[in-house]
Amino acid sequence: MQMLIDTHRATWSIAALATSGVIIRPWHLPEAVWAVLGAAALVGLGLLPWTVAAHAIGKGTDVYLFLTGMMLLAELARREGLFDWLAALAAGRANGSARRLFGLIYGVGTVVTVFLSNDATAVVLTPAVYAVTKAARVEPLPYLFVCAFIANAASFVLPISNPANLVIFGSSMPPLTVWLSQFALPSMLSIVATYAVLRLTQAPFLRQSVATDIEVPALSRGGRMTAYGISGTALALLIASARDTQLGFPTCLAGCITAAIVLLHKRESPWPVVKGVSWSVLPLVAGLFVLVEGLEQTGILRSLSAVLNSAAEHSAAGAAWGAGIMLALGCNVMNNLPAGLIAGATVRSAHASSQVIGAVLIGVDLGPNLSVTGSLATILWLAALRREGQAVSSGEFLRLGFVVMLPALLLALGGLVLSG
Repeated sequence: MQMLIDTHRATWSIAALATSGVIIRPWHLPEAVWAVLGAAALVGLGLLPWTVAAHAIGKGTDVYLFLTGMMLLAELARREGLFDWLAALAAGRANGSARRLFGLIYGVGTVVTVFLSNDATAVVLTPAVYAVTKAARVEPLPYLFVCAFIANAASFVLPISNPANLVIFGSSMPPLTVWLSQFALPSMLSIVATYAVLRLTQAPFLRQSVATDIEVPALSRGGRMTAYGISGTALALLIASARDTQLGFPTCLAGCITAAIVLLHKRESPWPVVKGVSWSVLPLVAGLFVLVEGLEQTGILRSLSAVLNSAAEHSAAGAAWGAGIMLALGCNVMNNLPAGLIAGATVRSAHASSQVIGAVLIGVDLGPNLSVTGSLATILWLAALRREGQAVSSGEFLRLGFVVMLPALLLALGGLVLSG
């Protein structure tokens, strides 16, 4: 018995250290290094059989394929100047109004998040928005905050809007019609509330005049082909979701086909595109799957499932509110990807109602707007800012994040409960 307790403690300690490494990044090592080291430690110390670890890695196949396709499309869009063109076009349409520019960038960020995932918004749109604000000669941060907050606020409009959605539902992703009936109202409330609070808090900066002599770069044929490919991918994913089909393979296939068409047209080697993709995200996710499997072996998921079932027996709506709020806060302690993995396994084990699962998803997707460590998308956004010479402290983000996230979360959860 004591040996079992010691094994569980060791597993928890390794998982906690690995997760802390992912969030804090000691010695500036990539997040994937800490996740893989943690997974390797569980196997190497005999705390998790390698066969179980391999099975855990295999559980993420759909997520790996989805991320691969999305990262290929995002890198193509970056190389072909698609996002630069969209951001410059928005600035040109502002007609000298900072408020209008803010709204247009928010709209572009929403569309990119919905159809290309929140990571694309954080990684690719952020430098494009920075370039436009410099050309427009306005303070960049209010517009850059848009890229961070909309990346999470709009991340549950569609299943494809956030890889965490795939993690939570696993192979039991609901059909698109069911998804929209459940999340259309919460998503709208989240997006509108986030916009309203951001607009209010950034009001002093939005009185500036915006330069009108902004040059909109010409969109190359490769850029137009990429845009068509992205549109086709979105359509394919909507069809796949409507048919209750896993999204990873069609996303990866669409990304590869789009890349092949663009590169063949330009007669270019695929290696620059391949090198530009952040492949480290894949071992990061795989390592987290193994860490969660290790925690599952300790029985923690059974305990959490029992607590969830007990709460649901008293009140389904109360269980949804409690699960959503606790997950929203918990994501900022351990990052939303491992939190989503644990929560997803818990709700599936507990056979939780669709309302509770929906609340968990909203908490995992929207909760990270509280702090810079809440989600991978926000961490990537912060890294993109640093490359542009911008600095946002964790305290500054937390102060703004508390004001922005809380009303959006409460309204979204309220909309979910009303949706039934």
